Amino acid sequence: MRDPALPHRHRVSALRSCVQLYRPIGFHATLSFPEEQAGPFQRDEAALLRALDVLAASRLARRAEFRRNAAARGAAKRRGQRSPRPDDPNPHHVWGYWYGAPRQAALHALTVWQRERRPALLPPLDPVGTWLDSCVRACVAAGGPLTSAQRQLLATAVDALDERVRPEVWRDDPVAYDRARDLLRVAQFVAVAANAA
Repeated sequence: MRDPALPHRHRVSALRSCVQLYRPIGFHATLSFPEEQAGPFQRDEAALLRALDVLAASRLARRAEFRRNAAARGAAKRRGQRSPRPDDPNPHHVWGYWYGAPRQAALHALTVWQRERRPALLPPLDPVGTWLDSCVRACVAAGGPLTSAQRQLLATAVDALDERVRPEVWRDDPVAYDRARDLLRVAQFVAVAANAA
């Protein structure tokens, strides 16, 4: 990607390949977030390098968090705590988090979702989808923070969606399961945007 001797379109393609491997906020949002930060990299050489730096910085910060977690787990094991506690942080279970710019990236992902995926994921007459959509709209409008009532509505929606991703639901209705799983990811973006410092 950094080789100016290669055609620009090949270098853009290489960036897209990197996003296939590291896409913390989903492929399309991860690809467009560096463009929002760095400029139109599809046609601008300097923007392509800046976009690569944005993506690489997040990935390096994530890897550093994994190393810190591994060191903490190693220390806990030496103290005799063989299994992690349920409330121990685990970066391997974090989805929808852009290291270095969590709120900005989560808001970007929500904007992309509203524009591209919202109609397909929100079936009509589904109160849970309506609750989540209300939280998404409030979060984007406020630039992240939610009121306590909106936080409670988000928690209620997440609880209802958690019920929809049980194994028996997957067996009975895989389409509903996939929709609920995708909506849980959207809820995670809302939570990150609302809570990120």
